[in-house]
Formats: sequence, structure tokens, C-alpha cells
Amino acid sequence: FPIDITFKSTNPFGWPQIVLSVYGPDFFGHDVVRGYGAVHVPFVPGRHKRTIAMFVPESTSRLQQLTSWFTGRRPEFTDPKVVAQGEGREVTRVRSQGFVTISFNIM
Repeated sequence: FPIDITFKSTNPFGWPQIVLSVYGPDFFGHDVVRGYGAVHVPFVPGRHKRTIAMFVPESTSRLQQLTSWFTGRRPEFTDPKVVAQGEGREVTRVRSQGFVTISFNIM
């Protein structure tokens, strides 16, 4: 999807990121999260291709896994900022869920 954005800054600290939240149906037809990922937007003019590693949060116990499978309510982040920030993510259990490739045309 084309996105047209203009940024102006004197400092690249906290440079904008694109956060992806991918959803899809499971075996029972429930809409569940298929992956989260984030990438910094390049600031050098030209065509840039980035591959984003996607991940999914996992339940911490077998009982929670079984319950979420039966109810169709899988673990997911309530705030997309969690994906973009590294703070507090070292204690979150996640599973790799593939890759998404994104292309940027920066002017």
C-alpha cells in the first residue's frame, strides 16, 4: 500500500518505525494474530528493501496453551508500541513466525 509521509527532525533518535500486526483465521475461523514485526524507516533517498522477522507471543504454561487453543483467544499485545520498543520485551516469550519483505521508495 503506498504511504506518503513527510518528516522533519534535527535528531534521528527514535526515528519512525513501521509496526506490522498481521491477523488471519485459525482452524476454527477465529481471527488470530499471525505475527508482529517492526522496522525503522530509512532516511537515505532511493529504493530500499527490508525483511522484517515476524514473531508471535506464546503462553507461558501448557494449561494456558490448551485453554487458548479451545477458546480461540491466543496471546496478543494490547499496545502496538510494545513491538517498536525494546523495553520490557526481554521477559516476553515469543515464537518466530516467518518474514515479511517491504520496499521503500524514499525521496
